[in-house]
Amino acid sequence: MLRLLFVPCQRSFYHRMTTLSQTKELFRRAEAVCFDVDSTVIKEEGIDELAKFCGVGDAVTEMTRKAMGGSMTFKKALSERLSIIRCSREQVNKLITDHPPQLTPGVRELVDSLHQRNVKVFLISGGFRCIVEHVATQLNIPLHHVYANRLKFYFNGEYAGFDESQPTAESGGKGKVISMLKEQHGFKTVVMIGDGATDLEACPPASAFIGFGGNVVRPQVKERCSWYVTSFGELLKELEKI
Repeated sequence: MLRLLFVPCQRSFYHRMTTLSQTKELFRRAEAVCFDVDSTVIKEEGIDELAKFCGVGDAVTEMTRKAMGGSMTFKKALSERLSIIRCSREQVNKLITDHPPQLTPGVRELVDSLHQRNVKVFLISGGFRCIVEHVATQLNIPLHHVYANRLKFYFNGEYAGFDESQPTAESGGKGKVISMLKEQHGFKTVVMIGDGATDLEACPPASAFIGFGGNVVRPQVKERCSWYVTSFGELLKELEKI
């Protein structure tokens, strides 16, 4: 098969220079594919569901919209939302039990297809590890392939904050995780798939970015990526061309 030579993904010109056909080629030959979770792998935003469960849904949903739109830093938005929710360990566990996250149609088949091709699959989320691990288990993704934020609780189960040292707690954190994965595993071609601004900014160091609008369309993301899909079936069809 003819292999094209690509200019490395650099933020200043990536979205102008990387064509649709180049992005598709990079996806077909990716060694690793990294998925955002909230509004991508699952239908909902985990933090919004937690807020609704704790009775403060409206205030937190608006802040999530601002964070995903890029109008405030991710860490600031995360900190402010959690200070409103102040969930207990018991509330988090009950949410997962009573309202488990709903997988986006087609994602299970896509992940299975990637695994069959020996492509490594990672979940990189600004959401909470306790929820994302539940999703990873459903998709047969190893838990050591999960990168997400950790909630902290006091010994009595009350909310005690979040682990601010995690790279996923910051804007640019998903890119830091991808850089680490490339260094640790020697990956040359890594593709990031997601719906939000924090996913878009992970390229670079990701080789390519694919915007996903199957659950929510964020115009500023759609306008800035060369390949924007609204179903995982589109990606599965592309893999079948190999």
